[in-house]
Amino acid sequence: MDRKQVAGWIAAYERAWRTPGTAALASIFTSDASYRQGPYQDPVVGLPAIARMWESEREGPDEVFEMTGEVVAVDGDTGVARVQVRYGDPADQEWRDLWIMRFAEDGRCTSFEEWPFPPGQRSTDAG
Repeated sequence: MDRKQVAGWIAAYERAWRTPGTAALASIFTSDASYRQGPYQDPVVGLPAIARMWESEREGPDEVFEMTGEVVAVDGDTGVARVQVRYGDPADQEWRDLWIMRFAEDGRCTSFEEWPFPPGQRSTDAG
């Protein structure tokens, strides 16, 4: 993978989120992919389970949001990106995520892990 391919995958992820249904997931995730919604959460494994999670997490393909992404690093089959998402108009929810993605040879994701942070969340306690 290279930066352009990872950026293309992020764009495909956004298009899939905006598309009705979950059929587009097969073009961006392998059938046995794992999707971890936080660093300490159990992964959701396999396309059917990812599709159920996907539908339960979004309001639908007409959900109003703005997403921007920046590829931070690529090393072999692994990409890391910083992604910002603002939901609503005006925005009433915002997240800055770190995405860690491992890709198969065909460019689909085999392992996806996100580290989501809302504004004001402290990453560590002082002391």
